[in-house]
Amino acid sequence: MAAAAVLLIVAVMGLVTLFAVRFNPPAEGASLDTAALPTPVDVRSAQQIAAPAFEAGSTITLADGSSLTLTPWDGTSRLTVLVMGLDRRPGESGLAYRTDTMMLISLDPAANTLGILSIPRDLYIEVPGYSRLQRANTPMVLGELQAPGYGPTLAMQTLQYNLGMRIHEVVVVDFEAFITLIDALGGLEIDVPYPIADYDYPSMDYGYDPFIIQAGRQTLDGAAALKFARTRHNDSDFERARRQQLVLFALRDQILNRDMLPSLIVQSPTLLAAISDDVYTSLTLDQIIPLALSLRDVPPENIRTGVIDANYSTDLITDQGEAVLVPLRDRLPGLLIDVFGANYAG
Repeated sequence: MAAAAVLLIVAVMGLVTLFAVRFNPPAEGASLDTAALPTPVDVRSAQQIAAPAFEAGSTITLADGSSLTLTPWDGTSRLTVLVMGLDRRPGESGLAYRTDTMMLISLDPAANTLGILSIPRDLYIEVPGYSRLQRANTPMVLGELQAPGYGPTLAMQTLQYNLGMRIHEVVVVDFEAFITLIDALGGLEIDVPYPIADYDYPSMDYGYDPFIIQAGRQTLDGAAALKFARTRHNDSDFERARRQQLVLFALRDQILNRDMLPSLIVQSPTLLAAISDDVYTSLTLDQIIPLALSLRDVPPENIRTGVIDANYSTDLITDQGEAVLVPLRDRLPGLLIDVFGANYAG
């Protein structure tokens, strides 16, 4: 799900502040039910309540009455976050769903660079503890079958093992969270690069909900933005990954160009309440806000993106008849260096 993309999409540039829901794995056997979302929040006019001085060291009052002193990210080493979007529909609960979208977002504060790598869900890789190779989108389910709340950890361990890159934190979002966030921003302005006509786009009730859109700049509501980021019948998973990255940059530009980050931070408690049942993360609010401030200051020329596409994988039909992508491991280090820098393993 491309929404996931909204990831740190958020962390990618400020929206991160919206994903400050602490991920506390429930005890074994505990319920993972998902409650209905509260009324969506509209932050378009929130600039009116933003703090006058929104600089490092200043103290602001959040919408819930609590105060916070703004400090920049003080980490001196790389921070890498795995962002995943669950293929989970309204009315469904828990984490035992395949990950429709997977991205690694890595901040190198020393070089002031940010790298974003999209990982195809059909990448055929080793999962720690399993003898048979698996698609990259299955560790979440396998982990949850072992113990409720273990899925995100197994997904992190799997990618860390296969890419040789340390992963520190995780963010998991579902369709509802993506739609709620985009609508809270008043829609997403995006330059659609080519026309799309997907008559087989899956609806939220596992039917069909055709998605047709023309090329050109337009404003998409949350539901349309999700379709744009998630459709793949017109092209491929590789192109879908690139569209998801396009969504990230559109979000970044919209938030920064409209100076929305201060108001998003001020309203973060209210926003978090609106998506708390649809977002899981190991990051705390105290970590996210400084991170968002640092991400804001990464210049566009220092943001690098990549996709594990046909240049770094090859098609394979397994003995079970599954179409998968086998990573070309001799080429992956070069891609990781291009996206994250030579010290990506740190």
